[in-house]
Amino acid sequence: MKVGILKTGRPPKPAIPQFGTYPDMFMDLLGRATHDWRVYAADEGEYPAQPEDCDAYIVTGSSSGVYETDPWIGQLLDWLRAAKGRTKLVGVCFGHQAMAQAFGGQVIKSPKGWAIGEQDYRVLKREPWMDDAARFRLPGSHQDQVVGLPPNVEVIAASDFTPMGALAWRDQPAISMQLHPEFEPAYAKALIEARRGKVYSDAEADGAIASYAGLDDRARVGRWINVFLGS
Repeated sequence: MKVGILKTGRPPKPAIPQFGTYPDMFMDLLGRATHDWRVYAADEGEYPAQPEDCDAYIVTGSSSGVYETDPWIGQLLDWLRAAKGRTKLVGVCFGHQAMAQAFGGQVIKSPKGWAIGEQDYRVLKREPWMDDAARFRLPGSHQDQVVGLPPNVEVIAASDFTPMGALAWRDQPAISMQLHPEFEPAYAKALIEARRGKVYSDAEADGAIASYAGLDDRARVGRWINVFLGS
């Protein structure tokens, strides 16, 4: 199937030669030969001529906030509203927040602060594209949170820190999640180190780095997304 990636940000420049861009990370997670990929630089105003140009779109992460006034963010929200019901949508991190904001939800910079390092989510509602896992663990890197649900949306996975952590739309083929299945642990740790002392304290960074000592569910959640895309 033809899958478009709406790029809404980029990794730190020093990390790109080793880890690639955010579209690269999604293509590696979901399989470069699995789909016919198209990349659109939404953060630079680039979009398909019409939503039907691709069977589905993935909206990536970004360091921006969906409540900010940069013109490209408003353009993205308008595009998402125009695409509703005309193609499948998958949002991750900023993409999760952008979809919620576009369709009538609310996103804020959370007073809880940052979620960094591996995060555990409980599965609250098992969807047809999921297996029988009761929990999953993925890299997290966010301060913004969805705090108000759009209409016709159900929370399907969450943590105490992020109660609206993964959503499924009931009035269109769309899903979204706050966590990052596309982040390899090595990249997630490099991102933390790049922000050490600037965004995170040493103690926060050390704790987040230590959380990557165990296994995560990137492969499992990648399979879920592929099943959703093919359903």
